[in-house]
Amino acid sequence: MPSIITTHRLKKQYNPPDGPLAVNGIDLEIEEGEVFSLLGPNGAGKTTTISILSGLITPTEGEAVIAGHDIIKEPMAAKRMIGVVPQEIALYPRLSARQNLRFFGQLYGLSGRALNKAVDEVLDFIDLTDRADDKVETYSGGMKRRVNIGVGLLHKPKVVYMDEPTVGIDPQSRRRILDAVIELKEKQGMTVLYTTHYMEEAQELSDRVGIIDHGKIIALGTTGELIQMIGEEDQLRLRVDEQNIPAAVLEAFRHVEGVTNVIHQDGEITVTAKRGRRALPDLITLANEAGVDISSVAVQEPDLEAVFLHLTGRALRE
Repeated sequence: MPSIITTHRLKKQYNPPDGPLAVNGIDLEIEEGEVFSLLGPNGAGKTTTISILSGLITPTEGEAVIAGHDIIKEPMAAKRMIGVVPQEIALYPRLSARQNLRFFGQLYGLSGRALNKAVDEVLDFIDLTDRADDKVETYSGGMKRRVNIGVGLLHKPKVVYMDEPTVGIDPQSRRRILDAVIELKEKQGMTVLYTTHYMEEAQELSDRVGIIDHGKIIALGTTGELIQMIGEEDQLRLRVDEQNIPAAVLEAFRHVEGVTNVIHQDGEITVTAKRGRRALPDLITLANEAGVDISSVAVQEPDLEAVFLHLTGRALRE
């Protein structure tokens, strides 16, 4: 498949030459019709990357091409190719969903029957036809998020950017949004650039994932390819009652056969180990000998969070 988004050595530094480097040399080739996720913690550079690709901010260096149009040299042509779903709700609360959609549709240049058709189709897609004429201020957080998504789809863009679209909403609304992303790809053939710090979302939705940290893509591939990077390592999550675990205990854990990493944070010790179930009895014995009470144990098979932990030495949820 041809690439619909291409970036080359994309950088953004605020207050150069000494200011923070939010995006640091990103190279991407995103194929037409795929769901591509940028997965990383808050502050990793996801939103800045989306802002550059939307034409909202100018990169310090590098280039970005959207459907054949350079976002800097041909900004209007590039912007016509994209729909943007921002992280923050960008709606007029005293207007209804229908009124909001009509307003933004007119900004896209839609009018008459084309506008009416687009609004009706979007309301049906986001499953809000029955509440279309209620004011947005009466909606739940999840419903507002769905209208936010609808605005970005009105003009049937080739590419839609979704920046953390499920933050702070209830599980049912989250499920609806994830299903909508799947439908955009499978039924409408749309390319979706999706940013998230939720590992399970990226793992479910994505054809490919770029793991981003400190403004750099540190790994890129399918979920299977990324997990292969760490082999057959398990994560053992040991919930402990004590906040201050003696350093000697953590060091002893690191010398258990098969253990490759040990992290203690927020009342939990996360141990990465080859054949983790074999290592578990030795870990529990060491904890008991040191008087450390383990209240629960969870064994997690390799996943994208384990990949992030392997690459950075810290948990994705930090």
